Amino acid sequence: QKLAAECQSAGYPGTLIPYKCDLSNEEEILSMFSAIKTLHQGVDVCINNAGLARPEPLLSGRTEGWRTMIDVNVMAVSICTREAYQSMKERNIDDGHIININSMNGHSVVPQSVVHFYSATKYAVTALTEGLRQELREARTHIRATCISPGLVETGFAFKLHDNDPERAAATYESIRCLKAEDMASAVIYVLSAPPHVQIGDIQMRPTEQIS
Repeated sequence: QKLAAECQSAGYPGTLIPYKCDLSNEEEILSMFSAIKTLHQGVDVCINNAGLARPEPLLSGRTEGWRTMIDVNVMAVSICTREAYQSMKERNIDDGHIININSMNGHSVVPQSVVHFYSATKYAVTALTEGLRQELREARTHIRATCISPGLVETGFAFKLHDNDPERAAATYESIRCLKAEDMASAVIYVLSAPPHVQIGDIQMRPTEQIS
């Protein structure tokens, strides 16, 4: 709500409408889509941006942490994608777009045990996006599906991953000049602005200084 007020006072076009939703809870997701239908007719573009990592290695990780990553990074993406597509279909929207914010960890496994399970969830997003593209073709629709796979972006991500060690989290973003949220927004705009006959499958982007 604070961000919405800031956008309005800054004179930005459009309106940011906040809606509280726990993406690990299917009932809340369905409630959100119901509210969108009631207030705004439906969804034309769905950007699945939520994602998180917990420091749970494969050999010693807690099941709770694994399950949280599955629920948010995989299940929520799938549920939101399904509901967005159904919203488009019932309104005969043939030029919609579903964009999954993936990760470079969805294309390579780095030698850091705390992100191995997270990487597995992002490999799932890679597969889900291609599967979605194929199903959309089978449905003979022109709705498009795209992944955007960034490397290190300066967000609250590291502070969630290293929530017991904020100094380590902060150091993550100080080691190199990271991508910014604005860089991600530019990538989304680029994807959406492609001509109707052009479907961008995946944008892989890293900070220039990133090694892995």
